[in-house]
Amino acid sequence: MSSDYQIKTTPETLENGSDEAKSLLKQAKANLGFVPAMYERMAIAPGVLDTYLHGYALFRESSGFTPPEQEVVFLAISRENGCGYCMGAHSMLADKVSKVPSGVLDAIRNDRPIPDAKLAALDAFTRVLFRTRGLPTQDDVKTFLAAGYEEQHILQIILALAVKTLSNYSNHLTHPPLDEVFAAYSW
Repeated sequence: MSSDYQIKTTPETLENGSDEAKSLLKQAKANLGFVPAMYERMAIAPGVLDTYLHGYALFRESSGFTPPEQEVVFLAISRENGCGYCMGAHSMLADKVSKVPSGVLDAIRNDRPIPDAKLAALDAFTRVLFRTRGLPTQDDVKTFLAAGYEEQHILQIILALAVKTLSNYSNHLTHPPLDEVFAAYSW
């Protein structure tokens, strides 16, 4: 899904970007080995890319979720937002980096039941937070905590929602092509 409107401003690259954008893109290239097309488009407004990179790193480093759980959260949000770019990118990361079981990844990508009770509870609660705009019921929270999570995880999902809102909405409006590294996971 993407907007029928596309921001026409030229993406910021390592070659043509402002000093602020170039600094952020150099950081991304150093960390990833390439600059994702999404980042070049977010760098049109460097504060968006800077906020995204900072929040993303904080979630990855200190959310208290395992790498597979992190991908479940990111994929659940990206699916809810209908962001093909992030579904492709996080599907590749889920498979190749975070080692999400293939049945779990397939279930999330195709909106089917997840064959792992704890990851299913995480996916369901993430979607509840998304759909209710952060207003889960007592029962929603009780079910999430009973699956083995803690209250601090609720706030960490809020961080992921903020980060993915930046990237998903930016992608809806800038229409980045899916980078070759993610192409096999197109959604």
